[in-house]
Amino acid sequence: MTTSSGTSNGQWFPASWPERIRALTNGELIPVTPRRAATVLLLRDTASGGPAVHMLRRRASMAFAGGAYAYPGGGVDPRDEKPVRWAGRALDAWSAALGVDPVSAQAVVCAAVRETFEESGVLLAGPDGGSVVADTTGESWEADREALVSRELSFADFLARRELVLRSDLLGPWARWITPEFEERRYDTWFFLAMLPTGQRTLDVSGEADHTVWLRPAEAVEGYRRGEMVMMPPTIATLRALLPYDSVGAALAGAADQDLTPVLARAVLEGEEIVLSWPGHEEFTKHIPAPPEHVPAPPQDSVRPQEPAPSKPAPPKPAPPKPGPPKPAPPQGPVPPLGATQ
Repeated sequence: MTTSSGTSNGQWFPASWPERIRALTNGELIPVTPRRAATVLLLRDTASGGPAVHMLRRRASMAFAGGAYAYPGGGVDPRDEKPVRWAGRALDAWSAALGVDPVSAQAVVCAAVRETFEESGVLLAGPDGGSVVADTTGESWEADREALVSRELSFADFLARRELVLRSDLLGPWARWITPEFEERRYDTWFFLAMLPTGQRTLDVSGEADHTVWLRPAEAVEGYRRGEMVMMPPTIATLRALLPYDSVGAALAGAADQDLTPVLARAVLEGEEIVLSWPGHEEFTKHIPAPPEHVPAPPQDSVRPQEPAPSKPAPPKPAPPKPGPPKPAPPQGPVPPLGATQ
């Protein structure tokens, strides 16, 4: 894909956006209310130094961000607000950190943990506030995971049945992005960091992904730069924010200093050109020229009227045929006398 600077990279940009931006600017489009959502950057330390992050590639058939690389995550289930056994910072502290009320804060954190388990098999919960489940493989765990995906089972009921405590202390809030107003499917998404628990491993189980991979942030950023990995702006932005850290522990410690002010794209019309930008992230700015049907027509006085082509004369009608000599009358014999027979 090509940015306003003319360089190619993997910035995700739906073909429907320019038309929807013009409709929104002209008052012809009512923005959809964004759904609350959460996503988790699972991290693990590497032998070569620096953390690696777990990423999945969304199936090309997905209605939203098909073919783009992302992290495990998804929308908040209303049942994520149900009380659960909790370890880590209090809900009031999470409320202040996330900028929402305590009930919504619990729902967002629960969604982050639930969606991570649903899409990667990793569970940030344990028998008590100081431990995590050592192994989530096996038929019973897979049956519960599938029941969560199908919404047959709520996350609160899952934790209660397993007698598990949600480990909110294993999450570090990292960023908050809101899908642009002109997008058909909108999400108000909180991004979190989490270390892969000891003994657990990621599973390729997400029905929304066709490929999963562990990459160092620098490798993923380079794949995006070369145009080999398509990513939405929040994905590549959160990856770049990991570049300064040389370990998972350092990144989690840095989460305390992250700015969670929501990032929302802004689109303006400058003449017939669309200028699309994300405040604080100028590298994503795009200048979209007007399509041919929006290019103003030249002034009438500058257009020379076309002279009509001269009409061709009609061909002459053929002359009527000349009369020939009169035909001779047939010969007549003598008239027989009255009463004679022939």
